[in-house]
Amino acid sequence: MTTPPISVIMPVLDEEPYLRDAVVRVLEQGYEGEVEVLLAVGPSKDRTREIADELAAADPRVRVLDNPTGRTPAGLNIAIGAARHEIVVRVDGHGELSPGYLATVARLLESTGAANVGGLMDARGATPFQAAVAAAYNSPFGLGGGGFHLADTPAGPANTVYLGAFRRSALQELGGYDETMHRAQDWELNHRLRQAGHLVYFSPELRVTYWPRSSWKALATQFFRTGQWRREVMRRHPETRSLRYLAPPVAVSGVAAGLLAGVVGLVTGRRWLSAMLLAPAAYLAFLVVATLTMPAPSLAARLRLPLVLATMHVCWGAGFLRGVSLGERP
Repeated sequence: MTTPPISVIMPVLDEEPYLRDAVVRVLEQGYEGEVEVLLAVGPSKDRTREIADELAAADPRVRVLDNPTGRTPAGLNIAIGAARHEIVVRVDGHGELSPGYLATVARLLESTGAANVGGLMDARGATPFQAAVAAAYNSPFGLGGGGFHLADTPAGPANTVYLGAFRRSALQELGGYDETMHRAQDWELNHRLRQAGHLVYFSPELRVTYWPRSSWKALATQFFRTGQWRREVMRRHPETRSLRYLAPPVAVSGVAAGLLAGVVGLVTGRRWLSAMLLAPAAYLAFLVVATLTMPAPSLAARLRLPLVLATMHVCWGAGFLRGVSLGERP
């Protein structure tokens, strides 16, 4: 098999702690073909731009591009437009490719004929809180069993994959990422690829280390916004509705209604309303079971699991119920 040239694209914003390691992992792949790394850098509040410029000055394979809006889909399209090669591999500034990733991408694109191939999000944590978030990412209790989060997911056609390695011609055919999708743009793009008759292929051979949010506020904001934009995907593409994505908003509504009705029942002495407290009690029981049974790297991480799981579920569900404001829609 030949070793086709590869363009690695990275939309980057406020990635000072992770960017250098992410780029080094790409440059040290040992891939036999030509590789370029395109960093589309947004207006960051930390040293991200300085680090990007240092990396470009140290290695001619790295190029820095301006992404004035800082939006992920805009950065991706800027990098795709500047890419010189047919294979385009997406990497995030807080992700690290596993050894042999680029060679495996080239092989899978050739053998499957897919327009996009991707693999596992291998979430990891450096602190107890981050480790708890990583454990939730890697468990069905946390994200409901999404294929690219679970190591035992078999290879084959998929609705969506993590990050992705694309044929540039397929991206150009569809006009690239939808820049009006501030979040969930990868899911939306993969949906359009499949609608156009292209294959999206998952393989556990492809693994990317992902460093999740390291604070409660950042996690809550991330999941609230993700829930908002996942609803926007359903609004634009009604055929994508599924029980998996409707479960969090239904659960949030049920727990909130049960808690409110139960408190009213206790205050007024109406037993039938008090019985509604069974809904939040059932969710608390779920959190206890999940906390006790999920793999966790340490006791400190396990003790943080109830808060992490509740934050993921409640914020995602609340974001879905809230939806995207009219001002953010195209």
